Amino acid sequence: MSEILARDVDVPDRAPTLWAVVPAAGSGRRFGSEIPKQYLILQDQPIMLHSINRLFALPLAGCVIAIAAGDTQAQTLNYQSLDRIQFVVGGAERMDSVLAGLEYLKDKAAVDDWILVHDVARPCIAPTSLHRLVNELHDHDIGGILATPVRDTLKRVHDHTILATAPRDNLWQAQTPQMFRFGVLYNALIAAKTQGLQVTDEASAVELAGFSVKIIEGRMDNLKITYADDLALADVILQAQQHI
Repeated sequence: MSEILARDVDVPDRAPTLWAVVPAAGSGRRFGSEIPKQYLILQDQPIMLHSINRLFALPLAGCVIAIAAGDTQAQTLNYQSLDRIQFVVGGAERMDSVLAGLEYLKDKAAVDDWILVHDVARPCIAPTSLHRLVNELHDHDIGGILATPVRDTLKRVHDHTILATAPRDNLWQAQTPQMFRFGVLYNALIAAKTQGLQVTDEASAVELAGFSVKIIEGRMDNLKITYADDLALADVILQAQQHI
């Protein structure tokens, strides 16, 4: 994988294109289901379908979904914009799946195009949050993420015993989509991989590359389905969003 030189690039006089990359190759071990959580049913359709279709509230040029090798289900779902969706084989880690999506886009996306990386298990992302993210970052050199301020008191715990209380001042909880210029994100992930680092989100890689990442305040209802009881909560959120 060759490096894309994103620093000191002359930005062309055009509106950068929007692309989405969705890492969907994980097994969802924490959920405790034999079925990958993205295929569990939420309001009569798989979680994955909600998450992907909501992204098309934006004028995406395309959406690349990185799936597990041997996954035969993802390509059978009833996506709203199937003509703009491409599937690639992802990797064991999130970073590998995102890189697989970026590799596919390498000869299609310009270095200054925008890449929105979204968790496949966030089916409740609101269109208003998507538009706010894009609108507030449209002239940013690097990119940013949706996040919400931490509201609860945080405890550092070992063996079910509190070790310390962590101050929550200036702490935010990262969400997705995370939106970065193609070249910036690609270079940052390649650098992290070369150093043997496993980053848990794209912003971490961009930060490690020395860039400042902007925070765009998101919504608390942008739930990531991680545990079994999250599914019922997501159902309530989707019902409530229909009346907003």
